Amino acid sequence: MDSAISSLMSTPADLVDLQAAVIERARAGDARAFERLYREHVGRVYALCLRMTRDADVATDCTQEAFISAWRALPRFQSRSSFATWLHRIAVNAVLARRRQPSVSREQSLDAMDDAEPGEVTFDSPVEEAELEAAIASLPQGARDVLVLCGVYGYEHREAAEMLGIAVGTCKAQLHRARGLLRERLERGVA
Repeated sequence: MDSAISSLMSTPADLVDLQAAVIERARAGDARAFERLYREHVGRVYALCLRMTRDADVATDCTQEAFISAWRALPRFQSRSSFATWLHRIAVNAVLARRRQPSVSREQSLDAMDDAEPGEVTFDSPVEEAELEAAIASLPQGARDVLVLCGVYGYEHREAAEMLGIAVGTCKAQLHRARGLLRERLERGVA
């Protein structure tokens, strides 16, 4: 019985192999495989876009644009980085491209933060999480982008700087600034 159960259980290596197989099928043009990747990653991509844009409608558009771009670029994906990292890079590029469009509304929609997928951090109450999300959303754009990429998603300064098209030193300075502003806002209770 134990061997039957253990044969049904997947090891981390099996899961990596399974995802690699799904990626390969999607690279070959299998729309169902790409749909599986979409379902697996859409929540995190949307949360990233929402945190960077502070607008649910714009985040939805950027998420859609990111997946369209990923579908088109997938045949060139070479697995030098993880699929999630590659997809996040595409999503960041979609957000940055949207910001360069002059007609994009810059209105804040903080209510949409409730729809974002929760991160690794846990909170004692929903109020604490909402306060933190509101404080992050209130940061200046550059500081917020770096904080989201480095502080929330765990990218290294080099990776975040490359995604945002800034120098590594600028990335470090923006993260330091973001943390200071965030600490100040949370201590004052003002977001």
